[in-house]
Amino acid sequence: MANTPQARKRARQNARRRRHNMSIRSSLRSSIKKLLKLITEKNKEAASTAYRDAVSNIDSAASKGLHHKTRAARLKSRLNNRLKSLNV
Repeated sequence: MANTPQARKRARQNARRRRHNMSIRSSLRSSIKKLLKLITEKNKEAASTAYRDAVSNIDSAASKGLHHKTRAARLKSRLNNRLKSLNV
C-alpha cells in the first residue's frame, strides 16, 4: 500500500488510467471482431464500413500510446488484406 501522499496520488492516477485504457482497448478489440465476423459472412458493404471504424479505433489507440505505431500499421494492413480477399 502507498504510504506517502505522492504515492497515494500516483495509485489513484494509475487506477484511473488503467480503467480508461481498458475501455479503449475493449472497444478496439470489439471493432476488430465485428469486422472479422462480417468478413467471414462475406458482407462487403458492411465490412468496408466496419473497416473504417476499426482503422479509426486503431489509429486512436496508437496515438494514445496503447499500441505502437508499427503494430497499428501492421494490424491495419492485415485487416485490409482480409477485406481485399472478399473482392477476389
